[in-house]
This record gives sequence, structure tokens and C-alpha cells, in this order.
Amino acid sequence: MVKETKFYDLLEVSPDASDQELKKAYRKKALRLHPDKGGDPELFKEVTHAYEILSDSQKRSIYDTRGEAGLSEQGGFGGGGMDAQDLFSQLFGGGGGGFFGGGGGGRQQGPRRTKDLVHRVHVTLEDLYKGKTTKLALTRNIICGKCKGKGGKDGAVKTCNTCHGRGVKITLRQMGPMIQQMQSPCDECSGTGEIINMKDRCTQCKGKKVVPEKKILEVHIDKGMKNGQTVTFSGESDQVPGAEPGDVVIVIEEKPHERFKRQDNDLITEVEIDLLTALGGGQFAIKHLDERVLVVTLVPGEIIKDGDLKVIHGQGMPSVRHHEPGDLYVKIAVKFPDHIDPELIPHLEAALPPRKPMEKLDKNAVIEEVVLAEPDNRRRPDQDRDDEMDEDDGEPRVQCGNQ
Repeated sequence: MVKETKFYDLLEVSPDASDQELKKAYRKKALRLHPDKGGDPELFKEVTHAYEILSDSQKRSIYDTRGEAGLSEQGGFGGGGMDAQDLFSQLFGGGGGGFFGGGGGGRQQGPRRTKDLVHRVHVTLEDLYKGKTTKLALTRNIICGKCKGKGGKDGAVKTCNTCHGRGVKITLRQMGPMIQQMQSPCDECSGTGEIINMKDRCTQCKGKKVVPEKKILEVHIDKGMKNGQTVTFSGESDQVPGAEPGDVVIVIEEKPHERFKRQDNDLITEVEIDLLTALGGGQFAIKHLDERVLVVTLVPGEIIKDGDLKVIHGQGMPSVRHHEPGDLYVKIAVKFPDHIDPELIPHLEAALPPRKPMEKLDKNAVIEEVVLAEPDNRRRPDQDRDDEMDEDDGEPRVQCGNQ
């Protein structure tokens, strides 16, 4: 469940937007808001900052679950970050000349780093309740051990003359009064900036400098972890010469459960009881996530109404840090019998409060007796069907402190 939507609102996208939809939305708004086109500089910075956060899977996961406050707690993700002009230039092929003919180049962003590898692990609510360790097999690139990441023999690697070792070629495109800089990978060296003769290439990596490696990671899913939380393995992403390896980020995805719904550290379940138990007391059982069976006793004389919400304290999900449990909320549905023997009605009349008398009728009213029948669903008013579809899904928004 997304905690805040401010960044999504700035980009005018929904919280479930794909990476491609985010990029498309940012390009559209950034072009309109860019200061060189007379846009609002502050709003341009805000939109760019929102895209920087949401385009990073790790930052987006933290923002979705904990909002901007969560980003601030994770090493300052909430503020600062890449300069708005730098991010804009990366997306639109900018460089030293700027996008709209302005001056100034991009700022140095520190050591080059390979891209993070993001994997999603689907886990059951039982796993999140009890905790679990699972193994994840992945394939990553590591520096070739035979050539030590050189790609070939000593002296065999030459700088590409076409791109002068930059790995990219830059072309200019006239757009009315503006000049746009376009950047694309160099065809000659395939974006590497280097040329290695075929006969001098490493026989193991074929001149690529890296080779694939299969690796097994043990992912520890702690008790109480929530949907969207991440487990990070630092430096376990792809390796390339001259760059720091990125991280492997494991995103926890909670599978839907057939009996329980989760709301933070609380659990919500539905139980159906018969009318006799609702009126005269009895017992029902709830099978918990750790196979325990919770037996609930209803005291005779305590009337349970259809739709009542009750709570069992301390039987919810454990918290992540201290494993202190939340509460278990039980929404009760009362099943009425399809038929009652008319001869038993006097007993009900003796046990139940008297019938509410029919309202007094006007003496001049025209009285006509009618019969209730079961409706034909095909001719049922649309409003009735809409009401059924709009009924609560069984997930009440509980206020834990007031129960």
C-alpha cells in the first residue's frame, strides 16, 4: 500500500505506473517546465527530484512504504540527489552544451558504479509471520580471471579513434531556434571506447573483460517484514573494470492470503457463526498462521450482531524490530436459517423482545395486502447490484487505540 502519492502527483501518474510510464511522464513535464522554455524553475526541480526517486527501484520501494520520512532515514535519499539539469541532460542527450544552447556541463558524480540488480521474492503471510530463510540463484558478470579484466594481451587494447575513448558519439539536431545534442553509443567500439583485434582477445571472455558467474544468495526474511521492504546485498551486482559493483536488492512481495488480510501489524479475518451461537453463546475456532488454533468462547447472553467487529489483542503480526505483536480483528457474519418451524415461533416470542408494532395508519388510507417474493436476478434493479459490488471487502479500517 502506497503511503504517500506526492511524487506520483507531481508526475501525474498512478502509484502502479511502470518505469516506462514514469519516464514518459517526466519527459513530457520536464520539457514543459524547463527554465529555458520559460517554465517554473522550482517546479522543474521538484518534478525532477520526484522522477529521480521513483526511477530508482530501491528508493521507490522505500518511498511507497514509508514516504519521504523513510527516504530521509535511509542515508539522505529524501533530499539533495542529482542536480535537476544533470538528470535532464542524461535523459535528453545533454552534455557540455546543455539542451537549449545554455552553458555549463554536468557535475562529477563520484566513482562510477554498476547498476543495481533488483529481484522480487514472493512470500506468504505465514513466512512473514514466522520468518524464513530462502535461497536465491542469480547470474552476474564478474571480472575475467584470465585477463584480469583487460580483455586481451598486454598492449592489445587500443583507444577507439572514432569516439576517442568516450564510447559515445554526439550529433546535433536543429529544432527551430534551438539546438539539441543527441548522444548514442559508438558503432565502432560498441560503446566500450576501446578496440581489441580479434587475434589478441582473451580466449576466456572473448574480449568482453567479464564472464558470467552463478551465485547463490541466502535471503533472511525477518518476522514482521512488510510488502515492499527490501533486503540489500552490497557490492553483489555486476562487476566491470574501473567501477564499483552495485548492489543486489531483494524486494519482498506479499502473496494474498485466503483467510487473513494485513493492515500494518494487525491482522483481519472473517468468521461466520450460526444464529443460535450469536444469540445463545457457543464457540468457534480460528486457525492461525503458525498452525495454532485459537478457540473463541461466546458467553450466553452476549448478543453478537451480523457485521460486529471484535478484537483479540496480541495475536496480530510481529513488529520487525522488537517482534511485538499487533492485534487480530475478527469481523463476524451471522448466518440466518433458511426456515423455522412455525410451531416453534411461540418459544422465540417468549425469549426475544416483543415485535415492534406496525406504525399507525391513517383512517382514510387505502389498505392492500401484498406478498413478498424472491426477485428475478435478471430483472433486479441495477442499483441493488451496484450496492452489492460496493459492499465492504471485509477489510475494516481499524483504529487500534480505540478498540
